[in-house]
Amino acid sequence: MDAALALVAFAPGLALGSFLNVVVARVPLRRSIVSPGSSCPACTEPIAWYDNVPVLSYLLLRGRCRACGERIPWKYPAVELVTAALVSACVVHFGLEAEAAVAALFCCALVAVSATDLERRIIPNRIVLPAAAVVLAAQTVLYPSVEWVAAAFGAALFLFVAALAYPGGMGMGDVKLALLLGAALGRVTPVALMLGMVSALVPAFVILARHGRAGRKMAIAFGPFLALGGVVALFVGEPLLHAYLNIR
Repeated sequence: MDAALALVAFAPGLALGSFLNVVVARVPLRRSIVSPGSSCPACTEPIAWYDNVPVLSYLLLRGRCRACGERIPWKYPAVELVTAALVSACVVHFGLEAEAAVAALFCCALVAVSATDLERRIIPNRIVLPAAAVVLAAQTVLYPSVEWVAAAFGAALFLFVAALAYPGGMGMGDVKLALLLGAALGRVTPVALMLGMVSALVPAFVILARHGRAGRKMAIAFGPFLALGGVVALFVGEPLLHAYLNIR
């Protein structure tokens, strides 16, 4: 049954991933995500529908534009596959319920801000703030409680203080992303923040090992690590929090 649900959700997830690629490419530039249609970034040739099938077209074209032969960045199929996998996981984990739709929206937002942060070192307000508002409203309707508001603003405040203390290591985009994490995760938000910070230490140590003192001035995109923590907390945050609280 779980495998069937995953397969049913996978194709729509790929389509959502294709749409997220448009969001990532256009929203930071304040361009419309509706028109014009998709085109090659190199030669601006419009992409035909049969060359715009998620993942499959990339494989058939061997990662190159049909018109000019320019290589298509691997990030496009990567975003599509990651989105499809997360949407499928949401459906399997939460079932065909409203919770699955909210979780899928949360995951899609995390994919979009992660891709944008990796590419441009920004987390656009036009992505993270509407997502946070919708998720917060949905969670409050589904599970009426002040937990969601408290977690959202508590997480944002926590990273805001960290950004003030160490402005070179964290930006306001990360603070707004914490708002989204809290709105979606509620009481397991600390799990997401902890996992995000711990996972970010890995590339930080690698940079320091390779570049020494000069590595201290090299910035890394923190958003994807917070997003990773958010995804883990979404699916296994409760048992992780329970295990931590029961450590003696």
